[in-house]
Amino acid sequence: MGKDQPVVRQVRPEDHVAVRALAPRLTEGVAPWRAPADVRRAVENWVRGSLSSADQPGHAFFVAVVADMVVGFVSVGERRHFSGAVDGYVGELVVAREHEGRGIGSLLMDHAEGWARHRGVAHLTLETGAANGAARAFYKARGYQEEDVRLTRPL
Repeated sequence: MGKDQPVVRQVRPEDHVAVRALAPRLTEGVAPWRAPADVRRAVENWVRGSLSSADQPGHAFFVAVVADMVVGFVSVGERRHFSGAVDGYVGELVVAREHEGRGIGSLLMDHAEGWARHRGVAHLTLETGAANGAARAFYKARGYQEEDVRLTRPL
């Protein structure tokens, strides 16, 4: 495989700085009435939490690497649905903007889905911002269907 071909592997401690640098991409598609600083802090905390639990049972964290540089990541774990079923759950999926459109998101999702299948769960779920049209189209093309809708009204 060439040096410019993406490789997906489990996260390593030396990847953490690069992963955290990609976290702000998760602020895209968040409702405009949410305070940007609060949203950024929240997504940074999500990623930090996912990294800290990556080696725990029921969790995984994969990175995509191109030419020895982390260009994307996906976190996945088990989560109990309100119905009682245990689903696989994608916490975060990020691809560096300059590497979009090269199939890296699909490779990362392939790993997350494979991990979930191996765990024996029947469904893989995730959430994304309603305004994040690109992400919603990506997931729809992979066969994901909308299950829940959150509604917000300003007071």
